[in-house]
Amino acid sequence: MDIITNNKEKCNHALLDLYNVYDPEIGLNIVDLGLVYEINFDETGKRLECVMTLTSQFCPMGEAITTDATDSLSGSFPGWEVHVNLSFNPPWDMNKITPEGREFLGR
Repeated sequence: MDIITNNKEKCNHALLDLYNVYDPEIGLNIVDLGLVYEINFDETGKRLECVMTLTSQFCPMGEAITTDATDSLSGSFPGWEVHVNLSFNPPWDMNKITPEGREFLGR
């Protein structure tokens, strides 16, 4: 999993929370699905920005997933301004799924 970050320690903390955010249609968390691309931290402004994608631009659960991600990160970084932004560049594909995710999906 190659997530871009400017703070590895804080990123690992954030990822622990994002493991609890699931794509309800697939039943797998967004980290193991490979949906999280980038997590950066502005220490001075106490701002966290997460860039992620969805399995499809037309994912009917997209708003619920991004809201869950925002809520999860906000709970772990109290007092921080949290922004979860969607990007479809690069587009998601099954090669982004972690080995743990592949095992869960039986692939």
